[in-house]
Amino acid sequence: MAQWSTKPLRHHFFYLEVNMAKSLGIFVTNPDNWRHVMGITKAAKAKGAKVKVFFTWAATHNSKLPEFPELCKLADDVSICVDSYQKMGYDRNDVPVGLDPKKMATQAQHGAIVEDYDCYLSL
Repeated sequence: MAQWSTKPLRHHFFYLEVNMAKSLGIFVTNPDNWRHVMGITKAAKAKGAKVKVFFTWAATHNSKLPEFPELCKLADDVSICVDSYQKMGYDRNDVPVGLDPKKMATQAQHGAIVEDYDCYLSL
C-alpha cells in the first residue's frame, strides 16, 4: 500500500513511498504485451506477491504461445474470457495447454481482480 511521507525529495515537500503490494491483478487486452506480462509476473512472484492474470479480447491469442503453460505454473491464478476467446476464432472447448478448464471464464474474473487484489495493472 502507498503511504505519504514528509521526507523531502529534491524540491518536493512530500513524496510517495511505495511498499511492495501483497497481491497484483493483471488485466490483459493487448497481445503485444506478452513479454511484460511474463516479466512483471516473475518480478512480483520473486517479491512474494500473489498474482492473478486475466486475458480478454485479442490478448486471448497469447494462450496459444508456447510459453503460456509457464505463466500458468508461475502465476497463482490465470484465466481467460471464454467469450473473447471464441470471438477470436477459437473453439471454447479447446482449452489452452496449462490452463485449468474452470478458468475459461467470464468478465467476473476481471471484477475479482478489481475487488480482491491490492494492485491493478492493465496491459
